Amino acid sequence: MKKIFAITFRDLRLRFTSFTEWLFFLILPILFTLILSGGTGPQADTRIELLVVDQAQTPLSAELLTTLEASESVNPELTDLDDGEQKFDSREVSALLIIPAGFDQPALESGTLTLELRQQPNNLNALVAQRAVQAVISRVGQAVDIARNSVAEAEAIRPFESETARQAYFDTALEEAQTLLAEAPDRISESMGNTADQIEYDPRANSSAGQLITWVFIPLIALSELFASERQAGTLRRILATPTRKGTYIFGTIFGQVLIALAQMALLVGFGILVMRLNWDQDIPGLIIMLVAGALAAAAFGTMLGTFVKTAAQAQGLSIMFGMVMALMGGCWYPLELFPEVVRNAVKILPTTWTMQGLLDLVLRGQPWTAILPEAGVLLGFAAVFFVVGIWRFKYE
Repeated sequence: MKKIFAITFRDLRLRFTSFTEWLFFLILPILFTLILSGGTGPQADTRIELLVVDQAQTPLSAELLTTLEASESVNPELTDLDDGEQKFDSREVSALLIIPAGFDQPALESGTLTLELRQQPNNLNALVAQRAVQAVISRVGQAVDIARNSVAEAEAIRPFESETARQAYFDTALEEAQTLLAEAPDRISESMGNTADQIEYDPRANSSAGQLITWVFIPLIALSELFASERQAGTLRRILATPTRKGTYIFGTIFGQVLIALAQMALLVGFGILVMRLNWDQDIPGLIIMLVAGALAAAAFGTMLGTFVKTAAQAQGLSIMFGMVMALMGGCWYPLELFPEVVRNAVKILPTTWTMQGLLDLVLRGQPWTAILPEAGVLLGFAAVFFVVGIWRFKYE
């Protein structure tokens, strides 16, 4: 065991001697994960910010704000006059709505309501805010028009006994009109199809799992470069000339790289949990099984590839090429459902396909650890075949 750990620690020190390795180990995987996911969490409010100064502080102004908050185009934010004018003058916002004192029910009934809307010139967002405010005012004024018409019709049939009776009738009509307008059915009906979508896709989950596989598989496949460089430099023969068995050297080398890969996976999973709010931790046993099985399959493929290449440069180029192609065709960059059926069946010969499917079963579909055992079994089968071929073809020079 001492020899195995000595080989492992030697490879660890050699691998992380430059900043470039840290770039590929952590920085680029996180960067690509964020780019392809389109964000780190739920989508932010994309409505246009509308600053509102409420100088009236009346039930009617509160109703206006409530109606604006329900708008799909503007997001009202209460502020005081000085702060609102400062932000508007510095062009931090597109529009500023000022509700003046006197914005109350009597002014509504008399038709003397006023609002002040300041807009940045030649600004589309300001125009959208104006349309939203006009729509709200129109909705409020519609109830008043109905109440006025009701009063006129009632007065034409029989005059009111007093102004007090007329006002009471108007108030009742206005309240009933507001209630009926609120309960009025939409003229456009919306129906949702009940056909299940065959593509289960979440950009955050797919990006996190796909980039984890991509950036971990490439260094593991690059085990071929490690074997080729030591064979090319003659250090492999010198190591095996010592009392070190071939199996000890191979196991120590693979163990070190798999250990690094698992640490990298743990960091990327932690980033997905803490920053992207993904459910990587909902089934820890299943996650461990999939990560270990995937790492072993990739390391075994790198071991096998190292017995076919002749130089370290050749191994480096092939490792990147195989890693990228396997990630692309295995669904790490795009959902497999976007590919033709013949391609989806063909890529089942790739370990990345099964790794991606198992990880998505956990983080996207919420499957228990027992559901990913078939994928893990296939990956361990890949690892067994690749290791057998790699050990059988292993050579010193």
